[in-house]
Amino acid sequence: MTSKSEEELRRISVEIRLLEQTAEAIQSRLNMVNAVATDLTYASMTLEGIETEKENSELLVPIGGSSYIKAGLVNPDKIIVGMGAGVSVEKTRQEAKDIIKNRLENLEKTRMSLQQQLAQIAEKITEDREKFEAMAAELREEKPP
Repeated sequence: MTSKSEEELRRISVEIRLLEQTAEAIQSRLNMVNAVATDLTYASMTLEGIETEKENSELLVPIGGSSYIKAGLVNPDKIIVGMGAGVSVEKTRQEAKDIIKNRLENLEKTRMSLQQQLAQIAEKITEDREKFEAMAAELREEKPP
C-alpha cells in the first residue's frame, strides 16, 4: 500500500472521530428534548388533575428535594404559561392545555428527526470502521514483518 492509502486511513480515522462527536452532540440534544418533554407531560397531567378541583381547594406544591407546601387554588381556570425569553402570559386552562399539547407534538417531531440523524450517523460510522479495518488489514499484509 502506498502513502496515498495511509492518507486515506488517516482521513477515515478523522471522519470517524468527527462523526462520533456529532453523534454525541445529537444525543445530548435528544436528552434535552426528552427532559423538556417529560416536564411538559407533567404539566399536562397537572392541568388534567386540577380540572375537577374547585376554587380554594388545598393542594400540595412541590418546592424541591421531595418537599411540598400546602397552597390554596385561587383560580383553577387561569394558568400562567411561559412563552419564552422570560415572558409569561395568563391563559385559560384549555388554552394552556392546547399550548402544551402543541409543544409536545413539536418536540416529538424534533425527537424523531434527531433519532433519524443519529441512526444515519451510526450507520456511517459502522461503514467507515469496516472500511478502515479492511484497509488497515491490507496495509499490514503488504508491509514485511
